[in-house]
Amino acid sequence: MKRILTYGLFSLFISFATAQTKQTPVYLDDSKDIELRVEDALKRMTLEEKIAFIHAQSKFSSPGVPRLGIPELWMSDGPHGVRMEIEWDSWKHAGWTNDSCTAFPALTALAATFNPELSLLYGQSLGAEARYRKKDVILGPGVNIYRMPLNGRNFEYMGEDPFLASKMVVPYIIGVQENGVAACLKHYALNNQEVWRGHIDVEVSDRALYEIYLPAFKAGVEKAGVWSIMGSYNKYRGQWCSHNERLVNDILKGEWKFDGVFMTDWGSAHDTKEAALYGLDLEMGSWTNGLNQTKDFAYDNYYMAKPYLTMLRNGEVPMSTLDEKVRRMLRLAFRTNMNRNRPFGSFATPEHAEAARLIGEESIVLMKNTNNFFPIAKDRYNKILVVGENATRPLTIGGGSSELKVKKEVSPLEGLIDKYGADKISYTMGYGSGRSSYGKVIPSPYNADSLRIKALELAKDADVVLFIGGLNKSHEQDCEAGDRVTYNLDFNQNELIEELLKINKNIGVILISGNAVATSWLNKVPALIQSWYLGSSAGYATANVISGEVNPSGKLPFSFPKRLEDNGAIAGGSLSYPGDSIRQVYTEDILVGYRWHDTKKIPAQFAFGYGLSYTTFEFGKASTDQKEYGKDDTIKISVSITNKGSVDGAEVVQIYASQRKPSLQRPAKELKGFQKVFLKAGESKVVEIAILVKDLAYFDDKAHTWVVENDKFTLHCGASSADIRSSVVVNVK
Repeated sequence: MKRILTYGLFSLFISFATAQTKQTPVYLDDSKDIELRVEDALKRMTLEEKIAFIHAQSKFSSPGVPRLGIPELWMSDGPHGVRMEIEWDSWKHAGWTNDSCTAFPALTALAATFNPELSLLYGQSLGAEARYRKKDVILGPGVNIYRMPLNGRNFEYMGEDPFLASKMVVPYIIGVQENGVAACLKHYALNNQEVWRGHIDVEVSDRALYEIYLPAFKAGVEKAGVWSIMGSYNKYRGQWCSHNERLVNDILKGEWKFDGVFMTDWGSAHDTKEAALYGLDLEMGSWTNGLNQTKDFAYDNYYMAKPYLTMLRNGEVPMSTLDEKVRRMLRLAFRTNMNRNRPFGSFATPEHAEAARLIGEESIVLMKNTNNFFPIAKDRYNKILVVGENATRPLTIGGGSSELKVKKEVSPLEGLIDKYGADKISYTMGYGSGRSSYGKVIPSPYNADSLRIKALELAKDADVVLFIGGLNKSHEQDCEAGDRVTYNLDFNQNELIEELLKINKNIGVILISGNAVATSWLNKVPALIQSWYLGSSAGYATANVISGEVNPSGKLPFSFPKRLEDNGAIAGGSLSYPGDSIRQVYTEDILVGYRWHDTKKIPAQFAFGYGLSYTTFEFGKASTDQKEYGKDDTIKISVSITNKGSVDGAEVVQIYASQRKPSLQRPAKELKGFQKVFLKAGESKVVEIAILVKDLAYFDDKAHTWVVENDKFTLHCGASSADIRSSVVVNVK
């Protein structure tokens, strides 16, 4: 094993990358000067200028106030890179030659690192690229909860656990906003599927809303100070989420005191009066589905344009509603495009490519590794056959609004050739998926039988076969505006793997996806790796892990059910998913992901938090600093961990909590703490993880408050939600 990133080296790299991009932290949220400037500008604006200020003027910009020297606000899609330029009033690519960005790994990959320091590096790097491209708002990150494995947009989010998502999203936002660029947290809220997203009315308990679906948004507001938030397309309690009295006025701006801009998703506004009264600050993309349908030159007819102006003049809504929106827009301007101290940024640099590689390496999850199939040393085999379309298919394009035009994308095949040499690597496609456009699939132009036969022929003479398949960011794979229609791998990949095994049993499977998939062949293959959409440096990250230059340390941010119906949302029947096209009910309530598997005693194929290594780790017995705690106390859990193998590696120590006798139903256990630990071969460390007693609370929906009961709590220390190594009981009073 040649290399594993340690915290010391990692800190040095962050310092180097920060210096290279000239990133000076910009914290202006609490500045009284901003509020004085906001009020001064507000009183100078005419009514017409105020109205123009709160809706779009093009596909990705809103007008400033030229008379007062307030510039336009420019946005770009994210959250994995800065999207290519779009024409002013169409969805066509503008055709620029200088908008090829760095593609960073998808947010599922970032979540799989379980490393908040990498999340900070991600945000800093992305923010620097957005700033260089003169963007004031980057439309990300996404933190909608992974409810079930068919959601086409799960790859853009941070997994099934609200605690993990909350811990990973905060440094991302801070990193972006250090550049004077606003992060835009999305999609608020309950946008957990793409099918019927434009009108489905979600019914969910208050407990599930507060315990599962809102914590990451809350953390983004209260701990990261996010400057903008995007609403979702769907409804909640019969009201559109992008102007929803309870979600926006009561919770976001009331309970959490959010002081930034709440904007629509593109085309998610539906009513002028509701938009005026229920918290919408900026309207973007009306008369478009956010993808391809549009209405030319409609900006002055937006719900918050002339219709709003008319209602204000007629006294149908108070003028104070407009002033509040303008205040928030001005505050955003002073934090971004009117902030004279923000850095200049940097774009598509070697440092950003290196950041993408590091994140990708730490995200890759080793799922199965019989007889040390991986790593494959450079001199181990002479004939390595790579099979699978995903070995060469560009995976930075597609997927919907997160599509990117990259300066360079290194494919897995390129990475393997670079690592092992062209004389040892041969490649065949094996299967073909075709391409897609929004809402439809374009069949593959290749003959499926010919591809299959060629792969089987080449497998006969190979020393080892690496099958690189999975999903691919096309419609009904991992893609916006459509969900998957099957839990299985498409394009006869399962059948191809089975046939290859009959010819050559020395097969390692590398799945690339943003979702769990069925693995019917799992017991027959010696090794399995779960990879992700890894961006510009995908091939280097993949080859480094396969070769053993990097020891894999990724952990699954969501569960892999054995069967689709083992998932809680699917188990609830069609009204639970996908709904009846008008409404749906979250029947699994708070039991999302591993909470469902553990509580219902339905084992997952691969558990949340699971991931193997090329070394082995031994956990000591967990202990706490005391046995009894009050409501304002902090529980300090200590556990020793030792790298028992011969190579350096990293393990994620995970702490789950269970309550002995709760008054309301609680999951069997819930993640409450984690820490990634880097250990050299033979090294031991004592890990200390702090848990606030108040974080052991559940949400009492009748009292509308968080409650920690007098009870005994068991704190479980393990390597995944299903791999508990020791437990300790504490008494909370």
